[in-house]
Amino acid sequence: MAKKITVNTIQKYKNNKEKFSVLTAYDYSTAKYIDEAGIDIILIGDSLAMVALGYETTNSIGVCEMEIFTRAVARGTQHAMVITDMPFMSYHKTDAEAVENCGRMIRAGANGVKIEGATPYILNVIKHVTEIGIPVMGHVGFTPQFLNAIGGYNIQGKSYEATLDILEQAKRLEQAGVFAIVLEMVPEESAQYITEHLKVPTISCGAGRYCDAQVLVSDDLFGKFSDFKPKFARKYGDMKSLILSSAKQYNDDVKSGKFPSDAEVFKLDEEALKQLKVH
Repeated sequence: MAKKITVNTIQKYKNNKEKFSVLTAYDYSTAKYIDEAGIDIILIGDSLAMVALGYETTNSIGVCEMEIFTRAVARGTQHAMVITDMPFMSYHKTDAEAVENCGRMIRAGANGVKIEGATPYILNVIKHVTEIGIPVMGHVGFTPQFLNAIGGYNIQGKSYEATLDILEQAKRLEQAGVFAIVLEMVPEESAQYITEHLKVPTISCGAGRYCDAQVLVSDDLFGKFSDFKPKFARKYGDMKSLILSSAKQYNDDVKSGKFPSDAEVFKLDEEALKQLKVH
């Protein structure tokens, strides 16, 4: 069995200029399969709010829900590092509450957490969380939990000044103790510049080819979620069509009597059958 991925493994990837992979999962079987496929980090993303639970935005999911999904994913993972997205308002009130909520995810089986933003308050939270031994993944650029403040799904870092601002945020995250940083919806030239000026690895979420890693939402990759498709997501499968066709065939077979077949039912032995017929 391959060794468990840790923060040390991730830093070695950066030092050796090796790419690594990150993919979301929200349930036991999906986590098990993508773990067997060799994915380095499995992220229980708050994207599950939309793709798994049907919420309109990621801000609708809470700590209790994230904990349930974390437990499921952790049980299916042996090799990958398991990281849980800390949901909106789970680390925004007090340091004590932030530490407690992050600790809940570790107790649920996560190996670390992801926290969005780089404001002074959030940097202080990250310092507290890392000081007690919980690895933290940072997240700058487009930050979905700040959707209302940003004013929509807008690309970040589109100018020289904006790129330097994101780099400064990333450096502050680095100083606060994060082990990696997600760059979301940033022009790839900006992401490349930022990556080259950081010691910790960067993870591209729509930030081009020059980050140290790439992350996608598994439902986008599998072709399961079809409400919308981000420009940066690549569809590797067509689970929507598979699920639709399989469910339709099942429905037709049930209603026509083709399911179940003789091979799919249990039978009484002859003696028991005779007794039933007698009575």
